[in-house]
Parts: sequence; structure tokens; C-alpha cells
Amino acid sequence: MIPPPDLLLRLQAVLGPEGWSTEADRLAPKLVEWRDRWSGHTPFLALPGTTDEVAAVVGLCAAAGIAITPQGGNTGLVGGQIPQGEILLSTERLTRIRDLNLFDDVIVAEAGVSLAAVQAAALAQDRRFPLDLASQGSATIGGIVSTNAGGTAVLRYGTTRDLVLGLEAVLPNGEIWNGLKRLRKDNTGYDLKQLLIGAEGTLGVVTAASLKLFPVLASRATALMAVDSPEIALSLLVRARAATGGEVEAFELMGRQGLEFVLKNIPGQRDPLDRPHPWYVLVELASGDPGAAEAGLDRFLAEGLEAGRIRDAVIAQTRSQAAALWALRENQSPGQKPEGATWKHDISVPVSQVPRFIAEASEAMRAFAPGCRITAFGHMGDGNIHYDVIRPEGGEDAAHSAGREAGSRRVHDIAVGLGGSISAEHGLGMMKTEAAALYKSPVELAALRAIRQSLDPQRIMNPRVLF
Repeated sequence: MIPPPDLLLRLQAVLGPEGWSTEADRLAPKLVEWRDRWSGHTPFLALPGTTDEVAAVVGLCAAAGIAITPQGGNTGLVGGQIPQGEILLSTERLTRIRDLNLFDDVIVAEAGVSLAAVQAAALAQDRRFPLDLASQGSATIGGIVSTNAGGTAVLRYGTTRDLVLGLEAVLPNGEIWNGLKRLRKDNTGYDLKQLLIGAEGTLGVVTAASLKLFPVLASRATALMAVDSPEIALSLLVRARAATGGEVEAFELMGRQGLEFVLKNIPGQRDPLDRPHPWYVLVELASGDPGAAEAGLDRFLAEGLEAGRIRDAVIAQTRSQAAALWALRENQSPGQKPEGATWKHDISVPVSQVPRFIAEASEAMRAFAPGCRITAFGHMGDGNIHYDVIRPEGGEDAAHSAGREAGSRRVHDIAVGLGGSISAEHGLGMMKTEAAALYKSPVELAALRAIRQSLDPQRIMNPRVLF
């Protein structure tokens, strides 16, 4: 629905001259996602600078029955933040860190604060916010909360859902819900914040969050290991967790194909081992005891090398060396981008089923799309694998893209058949909403739709995504 001119005038009045735009150059970066798969359009960009202004925008749109697409840092990978004619509400001006309390171990940040800024503010007070994403410089707290982002430290600290104590949000009728609690325990009925976490803006606009902080650990050690198979990697994960008493913070799996794309397409990268191997694991240990992580990693690697489970390994001796090893993992997606059309999958299965998923999906994809190039990488420690099927070398993008829906259905069938999910951490957005509905029972879909209907009966909040 095209917003009436009088609504746009009212929005301009409540937002002030710095709080809105219709200029093409200002809108352009917000209308395309970084993989260039989705682009959109909007008649009006709202840039509220306070929670009250967010409430005014949502209230005016609700009264007029005009839809809104909320957007944070525009780092989403499933298109949920890209408007298709709706009012675009950006949280980029909500950039205050309202509080940091060392007794509560809580930081209160507004929706537009970047993850990197939260991490830096915590570190300045000798604390740590452990959520860690490759897009930390641009991903913002509101988007992270709304998509229940995961990252590399879920194995130890959980997803965003586990790190949020309270939220402030504007509900679809324009009312402000102040739920910025700092409580570790609150057993007083339904937990509204958990409905908003992962809701992708469909139940309201998150404007601020109370986030858990943790101590900065005294020792940290990082290594890249070469292994023969995901099965061997799984056995090493079990041994690492048992041998270190819970000090494993990250356990990231990467196939050789993905590493080759990084070495080929990302400047400044190099292979840290002397020869290629079929699979790699990036492992990081952290401990509160000085030197304990380093000693634990040395013992773990020595045992694995002696037993033949680890073929080769390199230990980072400095922070810069650790960053270089992490760059090989964090550049997996950027490394693929120049290789052409890709079917991307963000699946999770029980940790025990990761090797079986990779084997069955790869067999299915090679039969369905002969010559395709497969990269499997991700958070083996929590069962989240990014499984990507890239067009054959020298093939046509259009031909490969034409098979995306049918090919992805096969991958998703395998994941769900193993007790998994078709979206582990990226959300559903425009990319997966229809697909997700295929795997949910009528009972679950009815309950989810009833929740949404009760909070947003007009379906004006991000109307194209979720159920």
C-alpha cells in the first residue's frame, strides 16, 4: 500500500530534519544486501533518534495501516531487512550505551550500537561480551537480537537468546514496552523478551537491550588442525571437551574447497600448513588460569598427533597469528562470492549427526548438480554447518540458480530428517519463510500465527517474513 502524503508529512514532523530521508543516494545502501541477491524499494526512510520517536513512527503507521520494515546494520543474509515498498525504519541513530554495571555484569545498549562497540565498551571495564561474528563492525544490537544471532562462541556461551536479560521495544500498536530488566531469575509467567528475540521485527522494534557480561579470561590459545574427515573432527571435539574441563570456546570445521577459495580470492591470506588436507578444525581454548589454555592445547594436540587423528597443526604464538587463522574461517563466505551463483544453507543438526549430514548432502548434491563445488564450514561444536553449493567451474550462473529451490529442498530434507533445522542462526527472512512452513506441524504453525495475530492484527510489522 502506498502511504498517503499526509502520513509522510506527519512522520517528517515527528522525526525532525535529521530523522528522515527520501534521497536516492541516502536510501541506496539500505536497499540491497551484501550478497546482491535481494534489492528493494521504499517511499520513506525513517531515522528515529530516540525510543519515543520510534514509537511515534510505529503509531502513525499503525493508525494508517501502513507496513514497516525495521533494519539494523543491514548484515542479514536472508533478505528480511530489505523493504519491498514498506516504510523503512532504520535504528542507525539509536547509538547510546546507556549503562555498564560491574556488579550486575550488564551492559545496556541501544539498538543501533554495533557489536564491536559493545565489545569495546565491555573490554574497557575488564569485561567481555562473548558474542562474536565476522560482521561485528557493522552488525547492530537490534538486528542481532531480532535474528537471535549465533557466532563462534555458542559452544560455551550460547546464542543471543542466552545473553539477553531484558529488552526495550516498541510494539506494533506504537506502545513502548520497557522490559530492560537485569534479573538472572524472573519466574513471573510468559517471557515477552524471548518472543521478541528471533522474531525478525514481526512483533515489534527492539530499541535497547540489557546484555550479560563475563570476565576476561586470563589465557587463550588458538590452533588450526588438519584432519582426514568430519568423523575424526567429531571425535576430537569430544576429546577436547573432556580433556580441558569445558575450556573449549570454539571448534570450527572447514573443508579444503572453502579454504582454497579464501586463498584464491581474499588478498593477504596464506595456507599455514605445508600441504593441503581434506578438512581443517580451528580450535580455541580459554581459561581463567594464566597459561592453562596454552598448556591444555599443547597436551590435546600432542595426543592427537601421536594417535594419528591430527595430521598436522599450527599453534598461534601471538594475537596477530591467531587473527590470521581466524581470518581463514571468517572469510569463507567472502571467498566464495567471486566464484559465481551459490545455493547457501544455514542448517543445524545434532552435533553427533554433522558427519552424516555432510556425507549425505554431498552425495545428493553431486548427483543433482554434477560438477558443483561444495563448501561445508561452520560451528561444529554446536552442530551449525554452512553448507554451500557453488556452480561448476566455468558454468553459467543462471543455469545453476535455476536449480536452487529444488536443490535446497533436498539439503533441507536431509537436515530435518536427521533431527535438524533449516535455519541455525541467520533467520528466515524472505529466503526461507515458505520453506520453513513445510517442516512445521499444523499445531505449531497455528500457535505461531496466533501469537503474531494477537500482537500485530494488521500484520504491518515486516509483513513478508515469518508465519
